[in-house]
Amino acid sequence: MNLSNLKPAKGSVQTKGKRIGRGQGSGKGGTSTRGHKGAKSRSGYSRKIGFEGGQMPLQRRVPKFGFTNINRKEYQGINLDTIQSLVDNKKIKSKLDFNAIIELRLARKGELVKILGRGELKAKLKISAHKFTANAKAAIEAVGGESIIL
Repeated sequence: MNLSNLKPAKGSVQTKGKRIGRGQGSGKGGTSTRGHKGAKSRSGYSRKIGFEGGQMPLQRRVPKFGFTNINRKEYQGINLDTIQSLVDNKKIKSKLDFNAIIELRLARKGELVKILGRGELKAKLKISAHKFTANAKAAIEAVGGESIIL
């Protein structure tokens, strides 16, 4: 092996074919494979999302209906059976506050939490949340627990 027969490792060099826009002699000069005129031939061209060549885009052709309430509050729901399973696994002892909910990854920091009534609660707990359903509140108080609204 000497300097005259050194080669890069196989697959390390990737050629991109002919370089475009380097004069007529290259075979890819002039319009540089972009064709003549039009938006796609210009530098800096990028097509808008949903653009269909001037045809009315699907997003605008389809009829719109319904109503979106801009004041809607989105709650992260936690069911009683989930809370009971955490008690059974000894992850909660006597109280479930917002910090514990975040640590247990039942909700994120900025979310609002609502306790829902699915399942059965056997443990006496002090639960803090932003909202409770009527069933959940009744079930918590039936076992001697306390529901605190944040």
